[in-house]
Amino acid sequence: MMTTYPQTFRFARALFATNLKASLMLRGAFIMQVVFMALNNVAFFVFWWALMRRVPDLRGWRLGDIQVLFGVVAAGVGLAVSVGGGVRHLARWISDGELDTLLVQPKPVLLYAVGMRSQASGFGDILSGIAFIVWSGKVSWTAAPIVVAAIVGSAIVFLASGVVFFSLTFWLGKVELLARQLWEVVVMFSLYPEPLFGGVLRFLLFTALPAGFVGYVPARVVQHPSVEGVTVLIGAVIVYSAAAITVFNCGLRRYASGSRFGTFG
Repeated sequence: MMTTYPQTFRFARALFATNLKASLMLRGAFIMQVVFMALNNVAFFVFWWALMRRVPDLRGWRLGDIQVLFGVVAAGVGLAVSVGGGVRHLARWISDGELDTLLVQPKPVLLYAVGMRSQASGFGDILSGIAFIVWSGKVSWTAAPIVVAAIVGSAIVFLASGVVFFSLTFWLGKVELLARQLWEVVVMFSLYPEPLFGGVLRFLLFTALPAGFVGYVPARVVQHPSVEGVTVLIGAVIVYSAAAITVFNCGLRRYASGSRFGTFG
């Protein structure tokens, strides 16, 4: 049975609401994860705060610029894992044959798999990210719609890259650790100012490891909104989303030809 876009949207919304309610059942644990993640982000930012007190200008980047970058990345990553936390388990589900139960459902398998989990710490990322952006003094309240759009774009690209990395399990077997490290590398590089990278590394950060579209481009859109910047970010969202869906669906056809990956010699 085919599902329409409104039905798919309602399903995604219900899936998120269910996960959120499940997380809030253990309210104390939920609050602790949120608080500790926010504190973790602040502690990590202290390094940049100390550095920028000694070197106020880093190739054109000042402390406020880095705060915006940190805020966009933290909020984007937080949104991705709070809404689509199931992506972190995708490799294990593929290698252990646990997608079988989703294949018989009338809903998109990728949406179901990604939306099956919600990571409570992601809300700490979102809150601290917004705080960094406000604290920067670089963004006015009138720019709130642009900020939200940039964060959503960052989250989609980050989530899509995770789907691609973890979907490599369809072909390579148990590569969950490698996929997780690649995903974390995207976050790590997205937190550093863009001018620090050049050459081949810069090319990789705007292609295979899309840190540029998780951090630099959305942060630029937030600080200096332009048609060109918004167009580039939308293009990245479309390209990486299409790549994630294509890679996963190609792998799923391989997976569907046998109950478990292990049957493929």
